[in-house]
Amino acid sequence: MKYVLALDQGTTSSRAILFNRRGAPCGKAQYSVHQIYPKPGWVEHDPMDILETQLHCIRDLLDTCEAKDIAAIGITNQRETTILWEKSTGRPVHNAIVWQCRRTSRRCDKLIEQGWGERISEKTGLVIDAYFSATKIAWILENVPGLKERARKGEILFGTVDTWLLWNLTGGAVHATDYSNASRTMLFNIDTLTWDEELLQLFDIPACMLPTPVSGCGVLGHVAKGIPGLGALAGTPISGMAGDQAAALFGQCCVKEGQAKNTYGTGCFTLMNVGSNRVRSSRGLVTSVAWALDGKVTYALEGSAFNAGAAIQWLRDELGLISTARECDVLAESVEDTGGVYFVPAFTGLGAPYWDMYARGVLCGLTRGSTKAHIARATLEAIAYQVTDLVEAMRLDAGKITELRVDGGASVSDVMMQFQSDMLGMEVNRPAMTETTAIGAAYLAGLAVGFWRDLAEIEQIRETQTVFTPKMDSARRFTLYRGWQEAVDKARDS
Repeated sequence: MKYVLALDQGTTSSRAILFNRRGAPCGKAQYSVHQIYPKPGWVEHDPMDILETQLHCIRDLLDTCEAKDIAAIGITNQRETTILWEKSTGRPVHNAIVWQCRRTSRRCDKLIEQGWGERISEKTGLVIDAYFSATKIAWILENVPGLKERARKGEILFGTVDTWLLWNLTGGAVHATDYSNASRTMLFNIDTLTWDEELLQLFDIPACMLPTPVSGCGVLGHVAKGIPGLGALAGTPISGMAGDQAAALFGQCCVKEGQAKNTYGTGCFTLMNVGSNRVRSSRGLVTSVAWALDGKVTYALEGSAFNAGAAIQWLRDELGLISTARECDVLAESVEDTGGVYFVPAFTGLGAPYWDMYARGVLCGLTRGSTKAHIARATLEAIAYQVTDLVEAMRLDAGKITELRVDGGASVSDVMMQFQSDMLGMEVNRPAMTETTAIGAAYLAGLAVGFWRDLAEIEQIRETQTVFTPKMDSARRFTLYRGWQEAVDKARDS
């Protein structure tokens, strides 16, 4: 067989990519996912839109290749996004509540006030935040009339997006999630690899509605017969599954303890492989299961910044300062620095290491001489500053990181990657093939069916495109970073 098919379901689009044995993409399809904003701070998706756009991608690729040439399918997905549906019909009972949504912030505040922070961190590796799935599930159960009783009767299923896709692709035969996605629900004990009964009781969530947690490298199910346009794929194994950031860590071949990557997507997500022993962060980072291979669990230390590429989209769509993402780079390169302008894109609060749900965006340091070029550069630098916050916290929690591997849409920006290297004072390594999230899912699926032999083979596949090295002196770095921290303080006071 020639290919592994990776399904990459993200916050703003659904994609599918075919990879050959050399890890090269041989076909790609992509469709946008409609964003729904019912109230300020609320973010939703239509689960059927997620499903149909993903199926449309698969159908497009089947027009370019023979289904018999596809060895396996891997799934990677936006994490934490919460979907509830009827077991008997597959009909969603509410729009998906997206990871960015802040509607349950007050509930999280109450849990913190009640002293649950340490207990939840001990069990799940997470901090209490509306970001994660638990309070989203509880909100839907409490706000759709009669739903909680139906859930207790076993009529309602929950899943993150991986589970939703797997359930539909297998015709409802498999209701499962992999450990990396389960780790992001705030209901999963990352030591025992099971749903935690105490937390289910705390959030009043019936255990019968939860998917089975499994390793994301292994045959999870097979494509069902009767899915419109996918008949030729029936019987194809679905053998890889991981949340997008765990998949990107694997796709970057950060398979050794101490290796780290950052994905510049809608948000920024920095993960460090910490090996088989979980690390308890004292600096606002979280710990998740990255993957399990051959019975051995690998943990990751993670920090998230909620708004990265979303900040560039804001310049384009809401302010109209740019017409394309590339234009942001062109403007930023036209000035030597920001002229003292700082931008903190805290549209939906601040993630690690601050975890401030109520921080709001700040644009400061403006003078009469400030131009849109300075604002564009401040936006790119803001993304790099947020990653610097995360890496510095990781260094203190888990030890030395000698190199940051980067991927995601915004990583194509040379000016931002150079600034990132300058602020971190270390090399930033960008691969030749930046589809690392998708190929991470492909690697997991391919390893499970023997398409690739072992980790050593996939490590040989990764090729570096560019290595950015620090060019800024330490005094300048210190001054700029202190200015960023002062701007963050303003965002938290707003």
